[in-house]
Amino acid sequence: MATAQSPTTDVKPVLRSAYQRSVAEYWNQEKDPVNIKLGEVDGLYHHHYGIGAYDPAVLEAPAGQRDQAIIAELHRLETAQADVLLDHFGSVVQPGDRMMDGGSGRGGTSFMANQRFGARVDGVSISEAQVEFANDQARKRGVADQVRFHFKNMLDTGFETGSMRGIWTNETTMYVDLQQLYGEFARLIAPGGRYVCITGCYNDVTGGRSRAVSQIDQHYICNIHPRSEYFKALADNGFVPINVVDLTAATIPYWELRAKSSVATGIEDPFLTAYREGSFHYLLIAADRI
Repeated sequence: MATAQSPTTDVKPVLRSAYQRSVAEYWNQEKDPVNIKLGEVDGLYHHHYGIGAYDPAVLEAPAGQRDQAIIAELHRLETAQADVLLDHFGSVVQPGDRMMDGGSGRGGTSFMANQRFGARVDGVSISEAQVEFANDQARKRGVADQVRFHFKNMLDTGFETGSMRGIWTNETTMYVDLQQLYGEFARLIAPGGRYVCITGCYNDVTGGRSRAVSQIDQHYICNIHPRSEYFKALADNGFVPINVVDLTAATIPYWELRAKSSVATGIEDPFLTAYREGSFHYLLIAADRI
């Protein structure tokens, strides 16, 4: 017999286009040290960036310790970012409620949400490798009965209508059509529930994607949306923003430190250029389902 948390049978394939298959393949093959080494610091594996000022003392650590000190500091900033995201659920989510992590990666924020709220969490990803990794982490943490990861498409999860009290996406919306995404989230979130998003978006005011933003798109095979598209798609699907926070200035130190680290990937300069020239924003949106 199916339980409240058991996934329903999908009548459609999880991967429905050549693009989705290419994204899934990218993340199935990905073993980037910036994600793996940082997660090894304390067992929380993130797939997002950080915010806040870094401790400059890490740059002055002894030669044999400097690299690990920088990695630990980058991880601290990424965990701080996830904490800020979860802060914006406020008191909406209570123990026993159900939440969903849209594009859950290796599971870091899902475990944080379960620990903070006492909520049941379902993570969804189109990367089977990420789902397998995250479920293994849930077993190791002893929370596999509370935090589960599914090979599912967040545009059509198959979860029950109105079953979620909260949903978040953390740097995953640039891979999907926002109208389709928020239509599905509107179906899943019961009225009075909340959606929280942190994303990079390009600045409508400067007109189109800058060269630096296009480089980011190419690197991650994504499609960064304009800032305006988020608010239109949310409104069209019954979400009303309650908080909007520009985190751009807060994320620049993270990128400056990452550029000095052994886990730099080469994408640091385009991010810093885009943020500094104002063509790209790092935005948090919290919106209530009405």
